[in-house]
Parts: sequence; structure tokens; C-alpha cells
Amino acid sequence: MRTCVIIPTYNESKEIAHLINRIIKLGLQAIVIDDGSQDDTANIAVSCGAKVLRNDLNAGKGASLIKGYSYAISRGFDAVISMDGDGQHSCDDIGAFIQKAETSQAAIIAGNRMAMTKGMPILRILTNRFISWLISLITKQYIPDTQCGFRLIKKEALQKIDLATSKYETESEILIKAARLGFKIESIPIKTIYSGQLSRINPFIDTLRFLRFIILESIRSLKHA
Repeated sequence: MRTCVIIPTYNESKEIAHLINRIIKLGLQAIVIDDGSQDDTANIAVSCGAKVLRNDLNAGKGASLIKGYSYAISRGFDAVISMDGDGQHSCDDIGAFIQKAETSQAAIIAGNRMAMTKGMPILRILTNRFISWLISLITKQYIPDTQCGFRLIKKEALQKIDLATSKYETESEILIKAARLGFKIESIPIKTIYSGQLSRINPFIDTLRFLRFIILESIRSLKHA
């Protein structure tokens, strides 16, 4: 299974070199989507051997993921692993994603942090559990950590899912639309590294945007029931 790793980034110059070097040592291509960074993220990524796709302006994590997925599919990859560029995801888990994908019929292998939440802020734990319960209800599949950006998606799903969002809700949209198309979603445990990183999620604007998205998708799910 020919697999690459895409990394949506915004001002991640401190962590990106280490991440890319680890990915390349695993024999995988690293594809960095620089979302209008104001620091040296893109230049560092290029110097480390990554393929860099650039957004001139900050378009959002979802828009960066979509650009990365499109590039990977156009280059003939069979599967795409997405992971964050801030050091919260461990490259040690990449092999487990690939191994699971090669032995499973699931089109999406999602990372699950919820069995190992040490260091995770309590508000994030509670919010994540609620949202994961809600999306599991909509998808009619148990997904314990729907908000984890560390996941593998096979090309057959990426080729069929039509994404309409461009911000943080895109990761939830992928799960909902994949399930609606009949794709199976499975999860594997991963470790997550919390070292004081600041979340870029706007607690008011992004929460309202997500709630609007969930309400609309819930209505669509009822219509498809």
C-alpha cells in the first residue's frame, strides 16, 4: 500500500523539521501544506526534503487537508495519513496505522487518544467525548475520538467524498460523509504529546461553526434514514 503523510501547518517552524525527518526515515513522503504561515515553516520543510504546497492566505485546516488529499491522489498514493504539525502526534504510531489498513476492510483508520488522556485538558476531554458520541450517533458507527486529526484514509474514500467545509469541522465532515457512503471506520489507540501547545481553535467562532455543521448534518442524516 503506497502511503504518504500530509501535514497541514501554520507557523510550525519549531517542530516541523523533526517531524519531517522522522517521516522520511520511515521511507514515506512528507507533504506539508503551509497555510499562509508568517514564519519559516515552508522553507524549513523544503530543506528537510518535504513536498510543500502553499496557501497564500490562511485558508483553514480543512482547506489545507483538501489540498493535500487532492495532491496525494493525483500522485497515485493508495492511502494518506494526516497528522498535525505541532508535535502532538507521534511518528511511532505511523506503522500501526499502515499495518491496520493493510489487514482491515475499513476505509478510514482513526487515531484514538481517549484511552490515554494523561496531560489532556479536562475541558478538551469532556468536549471530545460529547462530540464523539454525537458523531458516532450520526454515522451509526462507534468512533471514540472523532476530533483526532491523526488518521489514515484510503484513496477509495477520498475519491468519493465531496467536502464542503474548510475549517476545523472538515475532519468531522469526512467521517460523516464516509459513513453515509457506506465506508467502514475503525480506530487504533495512539499516544498524544501535550507540552503546553496553544490551541488555534477559536472557542466561540469555531464552536458555533461546528454546531451549525452538526445540526445540518443531523437533518441530512434524518432525511437519509
